[in-house]
Order: sequence, then structure tokens, then C-alpha cells
Amino acid sequence: MTRTVVGSATRTVVIGSDDPFVIIGERINPTGRKLLAEEMRSGDFSRVERDVLAQVEAGAHMLDVNAGIPLADEPAILARTIRLVQSLTDLPLSIDSSIVEALEAGLAAYQGKALVNSVTGEDERLERVLPLVKKYGAAVVAISNDETGISEDPDVRFAVARHIVERAADHGIPREDILVDPLLMPIGAMPTAGRQVFRILNRLRDELGVNSTCGASNVSFGLPNREGINGAFLAMAMASGLTSAITNPLLVEVRQSVMAADVLLGNDPECGRWIRTFRVAPREGEQGRRVNRRRDAVAAAG
Repeated sequence: MTRTVVGSATRTVVIGSDDPFVIIGERINPTGRKLLAEEMRSGDFSRVERDVLAQVEAGAHMLDVNAGIPLADEPAILARTIRLVQSLTDLPLSIDSSIVEALEAGLAAYQGKALVNSVTGEDERLERVLPLVKKYGAAVVAISNDETGISEDPDVRFAVARHIVERAADHGIPREDILVDPLLMPIGAMPTAGRQVFRILNRLRDELGVNSTCGASNVSFGLPNREGINGAFLAMAMASGLTSAITNPLLVEVRQSVMAADVLLGNDPECGRWIRTFRVAPREGEQGRRVNRRRDAVAAAG
């Protein structure tokens, strides 16, 4: 199976259907967070530091870094943020921007093999982003929309993904270095959004042979108890072929759903991570009583 390898200067993460699911922490992103945006604009990165450490503590495997602040110097802020984050953790990073100059500034500042988030299917965008991906030896998120917008037809979105993979190959970028984002829409606005994505994920894995990612929190936008929906979506999407997601690792429901799905898909050998996380140590003296009860039960059965 296809394995996508990304890394920092000292740590490597492998993304693939036969490997544990990769959670990419979404919190370092000022979009929709006015206070964080103002702080980053003014040079205050204390909240970024807290978000980094909290996501690392929660068990994120990678972190997404975005500095999309209107009317700000995004290339400079993104590069500064990446250097700061890499001083705090050795987790690999996803460099997230819609501005090519910011992506290049981030890649130049990054130590290791980054994930570039992202490229879309428009020819102009492909010709600007793919050479950067090749130059810096990065991996890239391929978002399955183009100049026609986001199609509601999953076959059209799959065709866009195939087009990006083919164009990447023309630039010397192998499919192993591509994560396709099938574009998850809010289920409250599009009742078929889940089924559409599951269908595309199956084809990405089985026909195109690429790994995948998505903004998993999008699915529950506008609904109550978003965490419950996000967790259920991730488990179902993993069964359909999703191999990573940009999501919030601080949410217990998300972490538990991912870990449980890894167990059920056979990507947690001997259920080791699940047991280490959730096993409750016996109270003092309880272990001896358990041994005695087992011994008495065996004697009675004999």
C-alpha cells in the first residue's frame, strides 16, 4: 500500500492505510479566531505556544500551521510561526496557506520534509505550487476542486484528484507524496456529504492509490454536539480509506473514535495503544484478590 512520509529534523511520520491514523492538529489557525488573529498580527505568539503544547500533549501526530490574517504580511508571519513551532516540538508540520508566496516562505523556514497545504486543480495554481513542492522535497495536499468550483458529483471530484496526481507526476512528484482532500461539506447543509466523501475515499485508495486527508470538523458545522458527529464521521471515513485528518486533538470524542477505529482496522497491534491508554491500574490489594478469585474459579471448575 502507498505510504506517505513526512518529517521534521528529528521525527518521521508515516501516513498509510496499513499504519495508524494520523491526526493533524488544526488549532494554529487564526481563521474564525479574532483574538488569535490580532495577537499574531501584533507579534504576540503566546496563544500559539499554548495551542502547540496542548495539541502535543493531547497526542497530535502533526500540526497544521496557518497565518491567514487579512491585510497582514502573511509570508513573514507564517515563517515566524513555523520557526517558533519547530522550537517547541519536533512533530512534522503542515504548512497551510492559499498564498503561494507564504507557502514558499514557510518552506524556506521549515526544517525537514513538510506537508504543503495545499494545491487545487486549476492549471495556474498547479504550475505555481507544484514546482515549490518539488524544489523543497515536500508532500502536498491536493484539494479536489478546480476553476469550475466544488462539484456535488463525487465522480467529478475524483476526476479532479486524478488530474492533480497526473500533473504532479509531470513535475517529478510521486503519488506517495500526495494526500487528496475530497472536500468534506457540512452535513447540515448537504445531507449526502458523508456518503459522497466515503465513495471518493474508496476510489482514492483502490483506484488512484493515494493517501487522503480532510478538514474533519467541517462535517458538523452548524450542528449541536459537533464532537459526537466528528468522531462518528472519522471512524466511518477511516473504514472507507481516510488515512489522516486535520482536526482538533483536544476533543476526547475525536481521539477515542480514531483509536477505536485503528483497533478495528488492525492498525493497533494487539490493541496495545488502546490498552495502554484506557486500562485502569488495580487499586492496592485488588491484584491479589483478582488472582485468588481466578484460582478459586479454576478449582471449582475442576
